[in-house]
Amino acid sequence: MSPVRRCSRTACGRPAVATLTYVYADSTAVLGPLATYAEPHCYDLCAEHSERLTAPRGWEVVRLSDPSAPTRPSGDDLEALANAVREAARPQERGDGAPGGRRTADPMEVARRGHLRVLRSPDS
Repeated sequence: MSPVRRCSRTACGRPAVATLTYVYADSTAVLGPLATYAEPHCYDLCAEHSERLTAPRGWEVVRLSDPSAPTRPSGDDLEALANAVREAARPQERGDGAPGGRRTADPMEVARRGHLRVLRSPDS
C-alpha cells in the first residue's frame, strides 16, 4: 500500500491535499486541510478537484484554510516589495558637500557601522 493518500475521485491518482466532509443536517460540504487519518465518511481530494468542488443546489460549501500552508501575497505585500526594489535601485549620492566625499548623516542617525545604523530616539 502506498504511504501517500490518493484522491477519492474515480480514475484520479493524484495525491490528496484536502478532505471533504458532508454535514447532512446543515446541508453543508466542508472542505479543509488533509485529515491526519483517513475517515470512512470523508473524501480525500487532490488540488484540482478541491478547487473545482461544487455542492448541490441549496447546499453551502465551507472552505477551511490550512494555517500551515503558505499564504499568497496580498496587494499590499506586492506593493511593499515593489517599493523596496525601487528604493534599492535608486542611485546612491556619493558627494554632496561633506568632507571626504562622505554622505551627511540623517538627522536621526547617530552612528553607522557598515550597513547598520544607530538611530536617535525621536523624542530626544
